[in-house]
Amino acid sequence: MQFARRNGAARRPLPLSVRLLIASSIAAVIGFSAVCTSVLLDMRHGKEALAQQMIENLATGIDTDISRNIELYDLSLRAAASNIVLPEIDRLSRPVLHLILFDHTTTAKHFGAIQVLDANGRLTVDASTLDPTPDNFGDEEYFRVHRDNPDAGLFISRPTLHRGSYAVVLSRRISSTDGNFLGVVVGSIRFSYFHELFERLNLGQDDTVTVLRRDRTIIMRKPFDLDVIGTNLADRPAWNAANLEDGRSYAGTGPVDSIPRLYVRSSTGPLVVVVGKSLESIFALWRDHAIKIGAIMLALIAFVLAGALFLAREIARRAQAELRLEELATTDSLTGLRNRRKFDATMEIEWWRAMRYGTAISLLMIDADHFKTFNDTHGHQAGDQVLIGIAICISDSVRRAGDCAARFGGEEFAVLLPGQLAADAFNVAETIRRKVEGWSDDPATTTVSIGIASVKPTAPMDWSGLVNAADKALYAAKAAGRNRCAMGDVLPLSLVA
Repeated sequence: MQFARRNGAARRPLPLSVRLLIASSIAAVIGFSAVCTSVLLDMRHGKEALAQQMIENLATGIDTDISRNIELYDLSLRAAASNIVLPEIDRLSRPVLHLILFDHTTTAKHFGAIQVLDANGRLTVDASTLDPTPDNFGDEEYFRVHRDNPDAGLFISRPTLHRGSYAVVLSRRISSTDGNFLGVVVGSIRFSYFHELFERLNLGQDDTVTVLRRDRTIIMRKPFDLDVIGTNLADRPAWNAANLEDGRSYAGTGPVDSIPRLYVRSSTGPLVVVVGKSLESIFALWRDHAIKIGAIMLALIAFVLAGALFLAREIARRAQAELRLEELATTDSLTGLRNRRKFDATMEIEWWRAMRYGTAISLLMIDADHFKTFNDTHGHQAGDQVLIGIAICISDSVRRAGDCAARFGGEEFAVLLPGQLAADAFNVAETIRRKVEGWSDDPATTTVSIGIASVKPTAPMDWSGLVNAADKALYAAKAAGRNRCAMGDVLPLSLVA
């Protein structure tokens, strides 16, 4: 019969060194990733802050230029509105009247000629000619605004076709000394001014500059789109005006198109300037750096993890080899049970544990009956099979984790039962004896005799006394006829009944 059962090596947990190596590698990877992510985020925030500062400066510069020109033109409108009501003005000739009403500012490039309308909207004075045509502008928005609202101040119209070119009309009310409406003084700023201003700017492909009235009507936009000019953003409910309040920036999709941008607003004058820079262009360089750094980090992480896994496997393999060597050094090669060295070490440990906690410890000494005769008759190989069969019966009967079954020497076996009282140890011994007895059809050649000793160890005692007592009980069992179990005494004062 071949030995059909070995103490199979259960899947053991990884050694502590392997677990520490894996944990430290993972912690290092997480730490490096966190540092790298933090650096990349700081770089992104830095790019965004730099872009916002640049856009703010650009928006402020455009707003300042537009506001200064509107202010200069408004001074001319104010002068014309105040001089036209002078008492002596009616007695002046047309050339002199033009010299008094209009200064040279109104002749600047991109500025339209100033016109004076009476209370009915009729054109009375035109800076561009001494003989104006008798046109009537009473239906124009700017005329109605000043007629109905004495406090309108400077009114900037929606973009319109004015005197043959697209422009925004600037106008002021003419009032008498008692506040009555006398007419409107009108001028214009042509679109060419905004085109020339924006052409001087070095903008990206998807960058935008938008000039709006205070009611959010678009006056001008770059890139220029005539369909967008004059649109009132208040009519677009999907756009939240709070996104671009004074002193704030906004990153996202704007109200005109779907390109994500960083928008900044400047509104120091009568108009509002909004500059938008594409987020794609802002973060393009950062994205390239992020991809390069990310690729390097992934390569380093892969290298660290691969190295850690390789070292962990080597350490685990070495640990398994050392464990296997330890098992070979403490296991009987024929029966698969513990050898004498392991048994002595286990006995020493369990003896002191029983002494510390005041618990019992039992020992079975097992010997194969008539083994020498059987070995001489049937040969060593048959004898080995008998020993293997006995070892199987012992292993099947001893199942507790703390029990230790060992080959004590030759055909003799020992079973250490920590925590077992004498009666329990006797039951285990009987189980082993019956299994060995029923193992073969020839009981005469396959029986065992078992000596049992049990004790609660105390300080003066030594575990060799337990072994001697179990050995004496074994010889007593053999003397009584073999194939039986016998109890032995360690010391009369320490006997556990």
